[in-house]
Parts: sequence; structure tokens; C-alpha cells
Amino acid sequence: MRPSFTAVAGLLVGAALVLSSCASEPEAGDQPEAATGNPAAWSATEITEENISAAVAALPELVTDMMEQSGVPGVSVAVVADGESVLTEGFGVRQVGEDAKVNADTVFQIASLSKPVGATVVSRSVSDGVVDWEDRVREYLPDFRLNDAYPTANVTIADLYSHRSGLPFEAGDRLEDLGFGQEAILTKLRQLPLGLFRVQYAYSNFGLTAAAEAVAAANQTSWASLSQSQLYDPLDMQDTSSVYADYLSAQNRATTHQRTENGWLPGEPRDPDAQSPAGGVSSTANDMAKWMQLQLANGRFDGEELIKPEVIQLMRQPHSISVPATDPAARSSMYGYGIGSGVDGTGHVRWSHSGAFVLGTATAVDFLPEAGLGIVVLTNGTPYGLPEAVAASFMDIAETGAVQRDWLAAYGQAFAPLTTNPSQLANATRPTDPAPAKPLRAYTGTYRNSYFGPAELTISDDALVMTLGPDEYRFPLTHWDGDRFSYIPTGENGLGITAIDFDLAAGTMTVENLDNHGLGTFRR
Repeated sequence: MRPSFTAVAGLLVGAALVLSSCASEPEAGDQPEAATGNPAAWSATEITEENISAAVAALPELVTDMMEQSGVPGVSVAVVADGESVLTEGFGVRQVGEDAKVNADTVFQIASLSKPVGATVVSRSVSDGVVDWEDRVREYLPDFRLNDAYPTANVTIADLYSHRSGLPFEAGDRLEDLGFGQEAILTKLRQLPLGLFRVQYAYSNFGLTAAAEAVAAANQTSWASLSQSQLYDPLDMQDTSSVYADYLSAQNRATTHQRTENGWLPGEPRDPDAQSPAGGVSSTANDMAKWMQLQLANGRFDGEELIKPEVIQLMRQPHSISVPATDPAARSSMYGYGIGSGVDGTGHVRWSHSGAFVLGTATAVDFLPEAGLGIVVLTNGTPYGLPEAVAASFMDIAETGAVQRDWLAAYGQAFAPLTTNPSQLANATRPTDPAPAKPLRAYTGTYRNSYFGPAELTISDDALVMTLGPDEYRFPLTHWDGDRFSYIPTGENGLGITAIDFDLAAGTMTVENLDNHGLGTFRR
């Protein structure tokens, strides 16, 4: 079964580096001097001030052109160069059908850009000596468990921030869709089958969240308060928060949008508090520019050292192979602690990360540390590749003097499967002469599941209704064929129709979209 959108989005963290390997290489020209004298920092291509200026000048047109092509309602961007914020600008509207414009102070949900922001918070605690990246999570969360004794005892903050704990893709995400809170989800992670510990990369929102909560516990505070005191306040990020309620209360707020048959429309609300360290930050282009300045200055901001340079570098160097090369001539994509780290098609080091909620937000950040250059792109629409395409086009100009390919088309193709319903019913037609269902009362009752909790099957208005989750979400079921029914799930991973299969002789019900880890069978 297809992993969730948020999980597969993790594979796209380094997609700019993978796709950029296909870009045309510029002529070598004069060899740039490596400022540090380090051979490993040398590249055969030079990033010039003229190209950087050209990229900044071209950015507004790049954004407006891609907005016109995609229809994304609102975009906000920021560029940092040579230690300064050189461009912050908004485009489009905060909500379709209303006049309020996006500007550089418009608050967006930044989704998985929360990971590198949060990794910076952890770096501050490491720099201050409160924790170490290699500290075991159970030192601070003694009740934390995985589905094996050895990783349970040994999994570290670093393991979870580099997605190498063995937890599978989208661990816990379906629970969040059903209304489970953070504590319940972190407890249930112990039921999930594990991959190879410290060998396999698997993007996990709630694995990373557990690591962040361990750091908060070590500081004897909440994650949101730690982020505020250790990062947002020192950087004067006045419109940034790790609490969903703060995003909702912001007057200058971008509404999330989804693309429908009727165009772009305001989307379903997305409350990410349960995975706040992984996806719960809301921020602005102006505030994110300050965070980029801190990163590009190796932990210094306004002349003050907030994070030791050797510590902040740890989060940005490779620790996992996120996308292994399948071609001998290709580069693998790498992942640090909460951020992608690799080498692009011109030979320059690139740090990057994407953020996405299928319910209506898409974001991206890209750094060229050699040039002291960074760009962040925030949007209020379902991810179809616009922020990544804008950032890639901008970096092309900065590195080579010209955009090297149609990035919007390339990323659109890469993202298409992520918003496609994987259900076996998605492209199927209901039989014209289906086998009859049994009397509906034959399916009613309580079906138990240790991971998802009980499901209640009742009859309402001559139809089956499934009640599921701590918030008792009610899902009407439609008969499909024989003992197969269908329903429409909601939430971040609800991409459309999915199947429910009953085996009354065995007393079981298997829910297709909950069965990606083999845990979707409920027993009456």
C-alpha cells in the first residue's frame, strides 16, 4: 500500500538534489578559491555575485509565472544573502474569494519545515550542554518503547531525527487522522513492526516528535515553550509559534486550500499539535529569514553566538541515506538531523527540506552555504511542487546564470502519485449486478483492534455506520459487492474512497486504508 503523503514527502526532502542532477552543467570557467582552504569545500563551478543578484531580480517573475500555471492562491518568499535578508515579498491572496493580500508577515503553516526549525532548537540544547544528540531517548522518556528490546534501550535523539530508528514510514500518522493525541500515539508506536535499526531510512513524524519531546523533558518544559525561549524569542520571530491555536488566532493568516474540480477552495483545517516538532510550526517569510540567517552564520545572530558552530554543523551533515542512487552515475540523497544534506548538480553543498499538508499547504527551503545564500517559499495550497520549483529555479540562476529545466513540470510529476488515492476501489466501477450483502444487522457490533481501538458498527437510516477513534468519528458505509463495503476517510491521509472487507465467519473486518502495516484488521 502507498505510504501516507506526509511520509512520502520525506523522500522528496532531497528531491531537489536528485532532480538537479539532471540539470545542464555550466562551463567550469575560472576555478573559485575555497575560502577555508579545505579541498572538500572546493568546487569546479563558481557562484558569482552577478548571478546571485540576477536570481534575486528574477524571483518575483518566477513566482508569479508559477502561480499562474498552478493556480496556487498565495505565496510568500524570503531570500538571505551575505548575512542579510535581501528580499521578502508576498504574492496573491490569503483566501480565495477575499481581497486580503499575502505579504511577508502573513502567517503560514510550514508543515515539515518544522523539522529543521526544531532541529535548531535541539542544537541549542546540545550547545548549552543540556542534552547530546547521542543521548538515549529513554533517559528522558522512560516509558518510551519500540517493538524490540534493543532499539528501545538504545535509540537516540540522533536516530529519530535522522529517521533511522527502524520505525516504518508514516508511523502513527493514521492515528492522528482519527483524533488520537500525542501521548496515545507515542505509546502505540511500540506496536509497529520495525525495520533494521540504524540501517534503514524511514521518514517518521512521530518518531522525530518523540526525540523532540525527550529534549523538552530534559529541559523540564514543553516543546512549544522550549522552542519559544530557545529560538523564536532570541531571533525576534514574533509571528512564529509551535501551537496551532496561535496560527488560528493570527489576523494576517493564510488559509489552507485544496485544488478541486471547481478550482482552488479553502481546505479542511489541519491541527498538527500532536506532531508539533515535526509539522506544527506556523511562521512568516520575514521570521523564516531570521532563522536562515542563523543557519548561514553557523549559529550566530546579531553578533551573538546562540549555538556553537561545531554543534549546528552536526544537524546539517549527512547521517542517513534518504534516497539511494539506483543508477551508477547518480548521486544518493542524504539526510542530516531534520534537514536534507547533499551535493547538487554543480558540485555545491545544498541543504534543503520540503513541507506539505495535503489538506492545503506546501513549503520549501534551500541553502547554498558556500554562497551564504538561502531561500524559503511558503504557500497556502495542496502540494503540487510550486515551492520546490521556485527554489530550484532561483538556485539555478544563482549557480549557473539560467534556469536549467521546467522545474514545475518536473516536481508536478514527482508529486502526482502522492495525492492519488491508492485504494483498489479508486479507479474501479461498482459492479452493475453486485452480490447482495447479508442483512445489515449481521455486520453490527463492536470490533476490537489494539492499535486503532474499537470500531462500532451500527445501523442508521438503513445504512451501516462505522464509529472510530477517540473523537468518535462517524463514517457511513456504502455497499460495494458481497461482504465488501466502501467509505470515505477524512484527515491528512484521506484521499478518497477505500474498501472495508468483512469475513463474518472469522468475525473480522479489514479496513484497507488502515492496513498499510498489517494492523487494519478488527475482530468482533
